[in-house]
Amino acid sequence: MTDSSSRSKFPVFDRRSSNGRKTITVIGTGKIGGKAAGLVLLNEKVLTKFPSKKYSNIDVQIPRFTVLASDCFDAFMNLNNLHDIAASDIPDDRMAHHFLNTELPPALSGDLRSLLEKFRCPLAVRSSSLLEDAMYEPFAGIYATKMIPNNQPDLQSRFRSLYEAVKYVYASTYFRQAKNYIAGTNHSIHDEKMCVIIQEVMGSQHYARYYPNISGVAKSYNFYPVGRAKPEQGVVNLALGLGKAIVDGGFTWSYSPAFPRSRPPFSGPGDMVKYTQNRFWAVNLGRPTEHDPLKETEYLVESDLKTADYDNVLTHIVSTYDHQSDRMVAGYEDHGAKVLTFAPTLDLEVFPLNRCLKDIVHLCEDALNAKVEIEFALTFEKDLQTPVNFGLLQARPMVVSDEILDVTLEEMSSTNILAASNSVMGNGTVKGLKDIVYVKPDIFESKNTPAIARELEQINRKFLKTGRKYLLIGFGRWGSSDHWLGIPVNWGQINRARVIVEASLPNMYVDPSQGSHFFHNLSSFQVAYFTVRHDGKYKIDWNWLEQHVPSEDLQFTRHIELADELSVTIDGRQGRGVIRYG
Repeated sequence: MTDSSSRSKFPVFDRRSSNGRKTITVIGTGKIGGKAAGLVLLNEKVLTKFPSKKYSNIDVQIPRFTVLASDCFDAFMNLNNLHDIAASDIPDDRMAHHFLNTELPPALSGDLRSLLEKFRCPLAVRSSSLLEDAMYEPFAGIYATKMIPNNQPDLQSRFRSLYEAVKYVYASTYFRQAKNYIAGTNHSIHDEKMCVIIQEVMGSQHYARYYPNISGVAKSYNFYPVGRAKPEQGVVNLALGLGKAIVDGGFTWSYSPAFPRSRPPFSGPGDMVKYTQNRFWAVNLGRPTEHDPLKETEYLVESDLKTADYDNVLTHIVSTYDHQSDRMVAGYEDHGAKVLTFAPTLDLEVFPLNRCLKDIVHLCEDALNAKVEIEFALTFEKDLQTPVNFGLLQARPMVVSDEILDVTLEEMSSTNILAASNSVMGNGTVKGLKDIVYVKPDIFESKNTPAIARELEQINRKFLKTGRKYLLIGFGRWGSSDHWLGIPVNWGQINRARVIVEASLPNMYVDPSQGSHFFHNLSSFQVAYFTVRHDGKYKIDWNWLEQHVPSEDLQFTRHIELADELSVTIDGRQGRGVIRYG
């Protein structure tokens, strides 16, 4: 990753010049943070080598952005004497109120006002902390991002939105999630400083909504390959609208770049309709909702596929259900349910997205000298008469272990097995675990998952104090923002978990969302992740768990302490893993 302090060659933002057209400008003289450093690396080592002649109908770019360097943050904190408040344990809403009821340094305020004269499209105000996007402690999704419409007719209204958004991102440096996350690393909250990226949002306007046709996350290593796909062939998650649907762990379309026409293993068209994306996020350009600077989605709107159909954006990204033949037909037809399979682009290749994406991922791997995860977005016209705009939004390294272990099928069915799975992320052995935290299976209901997340945070705090790690067992997709899909924890709430088991239920089974920020933190911290299907060959030994007297028994969760260590072995090459007791 590019050194976040190496910024001497970046154009300094100048109120008097026209450098607003440059891809990168910097306000301040300090460091630019990890996320901005990743964008700089993309600009210098990927875009310059991208074979643009090979893809004449795709324009690959990095949306323009300006970075508020770390000295801007220092000046803000000192001006408002916020260090004591920042170090306190007050709730997030009170922390945000303290930060929002302050002033930015006058010079910075003047630069921001001038900046808005050069940017007239929606803006993403994003974190770029000094610790963000490191390989083993990436802080993915830990800090705030706020998108603003920036379309008000008067400059003062636009300035107020940007002014508040910057302070909100600054405040998120000290939110509980960030403090919990840092407590699980080798860093102190005093090591952290927040830089801020102000960047054009990739997208186009559709009535009162602004969003890209496609957002995506591509990983060059696939922890859960399906069918003929191999781990080293990677995985891509695609979604309509803003990438929030992906990084928050919602429904997306997942495929291997080696087999773009292969569909996920749905049991039939009904499952495809049920378990694919049916809602999308956009920047709200219309009548603003209630002013709420404490809400990250203040200027966003969530809509359904009927709205996207009204916006006339589904032509190149859906399949249509043919009732007579009971099958999905690639493309948009007048009659039949529309399903976001991206088949016209992946199957019919109306433009070469997958081939372009594979080239970009390989260039990113060379630039970072590691397996990578990238975020991107695309906009295009319905007639495809103008080049597709492909925006690179982020690149970060992935942690992939190369330790060679062999877990046999016989081992997975032997005695003293607490859990086994042939769908496991991770590689290697885990020793020293004597604690198990699990969600009670007999009373589990999706409606209670927010309360379950709070109980787990309470238990996790005790492990933070003792320094011990634990095995965590629960139901549905861990870390999903949709509590009906699983338990909506953030990484800071369970960051002492060393091994995590995701058990499915008949009414709750979704594939792990590899494109989510939560999932990236798991892989970076080398947390083993077992997926155990309710209808699969391998089960969780709930009876053995119930035989133990809990050391802590809450409403929805239990914590048990064992006399002997668990033994955990993961074969990353084959995706197999076993957890043994006794």
